Amino acid sequence: MNQTWGDFQAIVQLSAGLNVAILSFVDISLPAIKERRRVFAKAQQELDMHRSAPGKLTSAAQLEHDCQVDEMNEKLYMLWKESSDFSNEEDSLIHSTGILGFLGAVLSMFLLWYSAEYYDVVIGMTGKIVIYLSFCSLIGAFIINFMTASQASVFTKKCNAIRQEMRQNL
Repeated sequence: MNQTWGDFQAIVQLSAGLNVAILSFVDISLPAIKERRRVFAKAQQELDMHRSAPGKLTSAAQLEHDCQVDEMNEKLYMLWKESSDFSNEEDSLIHSTGILGFLGAVLSMFLLWYSAEYYDVVIGMTGKIVIYLSFCSLIGAFIINFMTASQASVFTKKCNAIRQEMRQNL
Protein backbone atom coordinates (compact mmCIF):
# COMPACT_ATOMS: atom_id res chain seq x y z
CA MET A 1 0.00 0.00 0.00
CA ASN A 2 1.41 3.34 -1.03
CA GLN A 3 1.10 6.16 1.46
CA THR A 4 0.45 9.68 0.30
CA TRP A 5 1.57 12.98 1.75
CA GLY A 6 -2.00 13.36 2.98
CA ASP A 7 -1.60 10.19 5.06
CA PHE A 8 1.45 11.74 6.72
CA GLN A 9 0.02 15.24 7.08
CA ALA A 10 -0.95 14.76 10.74
CA ILE A 11 2.61 13.64 11.51
CA VAL A 12 3.99 16.61 9.61
CA GLN A 13 1.66 18.94 11.54
CA LEU A 14 2.89 17.47 14.82
CA SER A 15 6.49 17.91 13.71
CA ALA A 16 5.84 21.52 12.70
CA GLY A 17 4.17 22.35 16.00
CA LEU A 18 6.88 20.73 18.06
CA ASN A 19 9.68 22.28 16.07
CA VAL A 20 8.18 25.74 16.45
CA ALA A 21 7.91 25.02 20.18
CA ILE A 22 11.59 24.04 20.24
CA LEU A 23 12.48 27.70 20.10
CA SER A 24 11.14 27.95 23.65
CA PHE A 25 13.37 25.10 24.86
CA VAL A 26 15.96 27.68 25.80
CA ASP A 27 13.56 28.46 28.66
CA ILE A 28 14.45 25.06 30.11
CA SER A 29 18.08 25.93 30.75
CA LEU A 30 18.10 29.72 31.07
CA PRO A 31 16.66 29.84 34.62
CA ALA A 32 19.22 27.28 35.80
CA ILE A 33 22.05 29.17 34.10
CA LYS A 34 20.95 32.51 35.57
CA GLU A 35 20.60 30.96 39.02
CA ARG A 36 24.09 29.44 38.83
CA ARG A 37 25.61 32.78 37.88
CA ARG A 38 23.63 34.59 40.59
CA VAL A 39 24.68 32.11 43.28
CA PHE A 40 28.35 32.37 42.29
CA ALA A 41 28.19 36.17 42.45
CA LYS A 42 26.39 36.05 45.80
CA ALA A 43 28.96 33.63 47.24
CA GLN A 44 31.81 35.91 46.17
CA GLN A 45 30.01 38.89 47.65
CA GLU A 46 29.51 37.05 50.96
CA LEU A 47 33.15 36.02 51.04
CA ASP A 48 34.25 39.61 50.43
CA MET A 49 32.01 40.68 53.30
CA HIS A 50 33.69 38.14 55.62
CA ARG A 51 37.12 39.17 54.38
CA SER A 52 36.52 42.79 55.34
CA ALA A 53 34.81 41.97 58.65
CA PRO A 54 36.07 43.85 61.71
CA GLY A 55 39.19 42.41 63.30
CA LYS A 56 38.99 39.75 65.99
CA LEU A 57 39.92 40.54 69.58
CA THR A 58 43.17 38.60 69.44
CA SER A 59 45.66 38.18 66.68
CA ALA A 60 45.33 34.38 66.92
CA ALA A 61 41.56 34.62 66.34
CA GLN A 62 42.16 37.03 63.46
CA LEU A 63 44.74 34.69 61.92
CA GLU A 64 42.34 31.72 62.23
CA HIS A 65 39.56 33.81 60.64
CA ASP A 66 41.86 34.86 57.79
CA CYS A 67 42.84 31.22 57.19
CA GLN A 68 39.17 30.19 57.07
CA VAL A 69 38.41 32.99 54.61
CA ASP A 70 41.34 31.90 52.44
CA GLU A 71 40.12 28.29 52.59
CA MET A 72 36.62 29.33 51.47
CA ASN A 73 38.16 31.50 48.76
CA GLU A 74 40.16 28.50 47.53
CA LYS A 75 37.03 26.33 47.44
CA LEU A 76 35.12 28.96 45.49
CA TYR A 77 38.03 29.39 43.10
CA MET A 78 38.30 25.64 42.49
CA LEU A 79 34.56 25.43 41.84
CA TRP A 80 34.73 28.44 39.53
CA LYS A 81 37.66 26.85 37.69
CA GLU A 82 35.73 23.58 37.38
CA SER A 83 32.69 25.38 36.02
CA SER A 84 34.49 27.86 33.76
CA ASP A 85 34.76 25.41 30.86
CA PHE A 86 31.08 24.65 31.23
CA SER A 87 30.30 28.37 31.33
CA ASN A 88 32.01 28.84 27.97
CA GLU A 89 30.09 25.89 26.52
CA GLU A 90 26.79 27.16 27.92
CA ASP A 91 26.52 30.01 25.50
CA SER A 92 27.42 27.87 22.50
CA LEU A 93 24.90 25.22 23.56
CA ILE A 94 22.15 27.83 23.81
CA HIS A 95 23.20 29.10 20.38
CA SER A 96 23.10 25.54 18.98
CA THR A 97 19.60 25.07 20.34
CA GLY A 98 18.47 28.22 18.58
CA ILE A 99 19.98 27.03 15.31
CA LEU A 100 18.45 23.55 15.63
CA GLY A 101 15.11 25.08 16.52
CA PHE A 102 15.16 27.48 13.62
CA LEU A 103 16.22 24.84 11.09
CA GLY A 104 13.71 22.35 12.43
CA ALA A 105 10.92 24.92 12.32
CA VAL A 106 11.76 25.95 8.75
CA LEU A 107 11.98 22.31 7.65
CA SER A 108 8.69 21.48 9.34
CA MET A 109 6.91 24.46 7.85
CA PHE A 110 8.22 23.49 4.42
CA LEU A 111 7.00 19.93 4.95
CA LEU A 112 3.63 21.21 6.09
CA TRP A 113 3.27 23.31 2.94
CA TYR A 114 4.54 20.45 0.75
CA SER A 115 2.16 17.89 2.27
CA ALA A 116 -0.78 20.24 1.69
CA GLU A 117 0.28 21.02 -1.87
CA TYR A 118 0.88 17.38 -2.83
CA TYR A 119 -1.76 15.81 -0.61
CA ASP A 120 -2.58 12.89 -2.93
CA VAL A 121 0.96 12.24 -4.19
CA VAL A 122 2.66 9.05 -3.00
CA ILE A 123 5.37 9.83 -0.48
CA GLY A 124 8.80 8.42 -1.23
CA MET A 125 11.58 7.27 1.07
CA THR A 126 13.25 10.68 0.84
CA GLY A 127 10.09 12.35 2.12
CA LYS A 128 9.88 9.97 5.07
CA ILE A 129 13.55 10.58 5.91
CA VAL A 130 13.03 14.35 5.84
CA ILE A 131 10.05 13.99 8.20
CA TYR A 132 12.16 11.91 10.61
CA LEU A 133 14.95 14.49 10.44
CA SER A 134 12.51 17.21 11.45
CA PHE A 135 11.81 15.21 14.62
CA CYS A 136 15.52 14.63 15.25
CA SER A 137 16.20 18.36 15.55
CA LEU A 138 13.57 18.49 18.29
CA ILE A 139 15.15 15.63 20.22
CA GLY A 140 18.65 17.12 19.83
CA ALA A 141 17.61 20.52 21.15
CA PHE A 142 15.76 19.02 24.10
CA ILE A 143 18.74 16.87 25.08
CA ILE A 144 21.15 19.81 24.80
CA ASN A 145 18.99 22.02 27.01
CA PHE A 146 18.25 19.30 29.55
CA MET A 147 21.97 18.51 29.93
CA THR A 148 22.83 22.22 30.22
CA ALA A 149 20.19 22.78 32.90
CA SER A 150 21.28 19.67 34.81
CA GLN A 151 24.95 20.67 34.82
CA ALA A 152 24.13 24.24 35.86
CA SER A 153 22.05 22.83 38.72
CA VAL A 154 24.96 20.66 39.90
CA PHE A 155 27.30 23.67 40.05
CA THR A 156 24.63 25.74 41.83
CA LYS A 157 24.24 23.04 44.50
CA LYS A 158 28.00 22.86 45.03
CA CYS A 159 28.23 26.64 45.35
CA ASN A 160 25.32 26.72 47.79
CA ALA A 161 27.09 24.07 49.87
CA ILE A 162 30.19 26.31 50.04
CA ARG A 163 28.00 29.28 51.00
CA GLN A 164 26.41 27.21 53.78
CA GLU A 165 29.87 26.21 55.01
CA MET A 166 30.87 29.90 55.00
CA ARG A 167 27.85 30.79 57.13
CA GLN A 168 28.72 28.08 59.63
CA ASN A 169 32.49 28.64 59.83
CA LEU A 170 32.81 32.38 59.37
